[in-house]
Amino acid sequence: MITFVLAILCGFALLIWSADRFVDGAAVSAKYAGMPTLLIGMVVVGFGTSAPEMLVSAMAAADGSPELALGNAVGSNIVNIGLILGLTAIISPIVVHSTIVKKELPLLLLVSILLAVLIWDNSLTRFDAIVLLLGFLAFIGWSIFAALKSKNDTLQNDVEQELSAQPMSLKAAITWLVIGLIVLISSSRLLVWGAVNIAELMGISDLIIGLTIVALGTSLPELAASVVAARKGEHDIAIGNVIGSNMFNILAVTGIAGVIAPAVNLSSDLLMRDWLAMFSLTLCLLVFAYGYRRTGRINRVEGVGLLLVYCAYNTWLLFSVSN
Repeated sequence: MITFVLAILCGFALLIWSADRFVDGAAVSAKYAGMPTLLIGMVVVGFGTSAPEMLVSAMAAADGSPELALGNAVGSNIVNIGLILGLTAIISPIVVHSTIVKKELPLLLLVSILLAVLIWDNSLTRFDAIVLLLGFLAFIGWSIFAALKSKNDTLQNDVEQELSAQPMSLKAAITWLVIGLIVLISSSRLLVWGAVNIAELMGISDLIIGLTIVALGTSLPELAASVVAARKGEHDIAIGNVIGSNMFNILAVTGIAGVIAPAVNLSSDLLMRDWLAMFSLTLCLLVFAYGYRRTGRINRVEGVGLLLVYCAYNTWLLFSVSN
């Protein structure tokens, strides 16, 4: 047991470190390649912050634990909104200015509904996974179009400010990109190995492990990025990271895992409990971000509300395990 716990802790530590290096290297490399700043913020950074979930879920699916993979994707979205944005808003209330961010939120809601439709029969077939991956490609295409069309969006200004604060040569950026990716893959393998073995020893389902321990660990890079961005006043990066990551988690993370290992006989709790919690938090985020008769924002009271929903959900999980 001690070996498996150490594997999870070491996996988390290396995952956080390598994800940060990978994102920085990817963003700066893209800047040197002449990619538009807004596109870097929407695609490159979103892809980078979701890399832990992608790799962990792919490893879990390859090891024959598709429920852990799906739990990681759905659980990470719950962590991203309930815990990360909740804590971030309590530390520094988030004001949403970016029109791009506001356009992405309805898409995230629709994508969440698509996931429910696909797992309605308590399975995720390879065809379902391909549908999600096609949706992911469509989202990337829309992101490129929106980034090229939009001018002077506040998200673009925030990303430019963030990149200018990280002076790095192209050689250094590529080096960190490669090192980050290698360590990401290795730490993901270590984390999945420890998590699966602990689940077996404790008699807990892979789904629960994916929704809790693994989801929290793979979402730590988003937590660090969002808190730092909010404290710098880069509010649109803080919320943009979460929206982009959640979109990637549903479409790419779930899609990749489903292609590798289709899931059959999924627990009905995944839809009636976990998806419902994710969808409810996404709906709350949309209402807060749009504002309706006021500036779109997540203030401290709303941040506390998101955090309480996250705590209530985890209490629900604990009750489910004990029964």
